[in-house]
Amino acid sequence: MDTGRLGRHTVNRVGFGAMQLEHADHATAVAVLRRAVGLGVDHVDTADFYGEDGLVNGLLRQALHPYDGIAVATKVGAVRAGGSLVAAQRPAQLRDQVEANLRRLDTDRLAVVNLRRVDGGAGIRATGDQVVPIQDQLAELVAMRDEGKLDGIGLSNVSREQLRVAEAAGIVCVQNHYSLLERADDDLLADAAARDVAWVPFFPLGSGFAGRPKVTDLPEVRATAQRFGATPAQVGLAWLLARDPHVLLIPGTGSVDHLGENVAAAGLELDDAAIAALSRSARTVE
Repeated sequence: MDTGRLGRHTVNRVGFGAMQLEHADHATAVAVLRRAVGLGVDHVDTADFYGEDGLVNGLLRQALHPYDGIAVATKVGAVRAGGSLVAAQRPAQLRDQVEANLRRLDTDRLAVVNLRRVDGGAGIRATGDQVVPIQDQLAELVAMRDEGKLDGIGLSNVSREQLRVAEAAGIVCVQNHYSLLERADDDLLADAAARDVAWVPFFPLGSGFAGRPKVTDLPEVRATAQRFGATPAQVGLAWLLARDPHVLLIPGTGSVDHLGENVAAAGLELDDAAIAALSRSARTVE
């Protein structure tokens, strides 16, 4: 499997996003995580707000602790309150969230902490005292990095300007909504790559929001899958890997079978004609 850089860590380019494990039964979730590592996954993305009371982080602790050889990345900027996600953007809240991740994961250091901004895009929005300058947030994360609580700082749900402003803090990755069907951040991807910053797209198959088209439903994706003897999901993931060597994937699943298919996408090499045809076909979808 090809590797890429996630700050200090060299990782395989197909990792695992743990968010969906919130909805899996306990035994299956643990089996998926252990199988992921068995397949070579060494980059796991989580958050303390995945599930009530840090449910997913608890699963990671049970299945993978002490995380030998695994880069565990998390994100901060939101918390659970009354069963819903709410913004938690103030610097002191970010520190509390980092500490909660460390505690539930039972570790003293995180590979990456991603700052999830909530001033744009889909999902929760910051209002009132939750509208915080990114510089203040980064100062707190840099302090925690200096204290040895994390190796690298990432950004999530950010703009080109926010990446530029944050550059002095030593950003190691950007996590934005990006897929064959979601191309608004093409220029931001190029900016990140030029800065040698990893690009870690969330919802890589475009299926994160109800009612939105899915990459796997595109006729060209299905035709390409048939031609290459692959699944439509593998084609969608392989297209992302072909975009730039800085792309690292964290597809999530609660199924051991789907996990194997996702990891195998790293070995699917699309030719130039297929990549071009896929890119053209996606532009016709409203």
